Amino acid sequence: MSYVIAVANQKGGVGKTTTSINLAASLAATKRRVLLVDLDAQGNATMGIGVDKSAVSKTARDLLLEQAQPAEVIQYLPEIGLSLMPANGDMTEAEIKLRDVAAGDFALKSVLAEVADQFDYVLLDCPPALSKLTVNALVAADGVLIPMQCEYYALEGLTALMDTVNKIKRVINPKLEIEGLLRTMFDPRNNLANDVSNQLTQHFGEKVYRTIIPRNVRLAEAPSHGLPVMLYDAQSSGAKAYLALAGEVLRRHDGGQMRLSA
Repeated sequence: MSYVIAVANQKGGVGKTTTSINLAASLAATKRRVLLVDLDAQGNATMGIGVDKSAVSKTARDLLLEQAQPAEVIQYLPEIGLSLMPANGDMTEAEIKLRDVAAGDFALKSVLAEVADQFDYVLLDCPPALSKLTVNALVAADGVLIPMQCEYYALEGLTALMDTVNKIKRVINPKLEIEGLLRTMFDPRNNLANDVSNQLTQHFGEKVYRTIIPRNVRLAEAPSHGLPVMLYDAQSSGAKAYLALAGEVLRRHDGGQMRLSA
């Protein structure tokens, strides 16, 4: 059975898509079977991994609305070594229509149940809002990975997300846990960033990943080339950080044998 991680934070610009793409690619490099699911109408994860969202005929929207089969939508990307469930502007329709479906919160869970034996890890790139699609992700997930910048409003936004996670855990998905908090776009020269980082570790302890994702030009450039950073510049600090994060994830779930591909 696959382990499903929702990469979520209702605040935009904190590195959700960057984390989804690069953690997925790093896990795939360890020879795990990985599915990256783009749930955002902006389709940034789709474009960032080299797939033209405007040329995709079927997307996650078709699966959520039961208008396609997984084999018609999921694409295997051999150059990266992982599979993608793409998204584009059609996801807005799914967001609206799922509100009128009695079991609308369970649509993604049902889809992933059909392919659970095909993947070791499923990463869900959530929209930057606590929307119906984000709720679907939290209902389907085993764990929530929360990327966040160490800035003034970070803890306030984190509280709202934690409340949502706890409510879904209590009412719908009792297995849901906080997978971890990931500090992104970190600049150690910034005193505020260090203060917020210290607060996070004090409050959440081992839930905060030891890996810190630095501000890195290569990490910012890679999506424009349709590549995860490890294929764009494997020696960059961003690539090394996400590979380290993959190692942490693996150690938590299956002993952390990296098995790096050649």
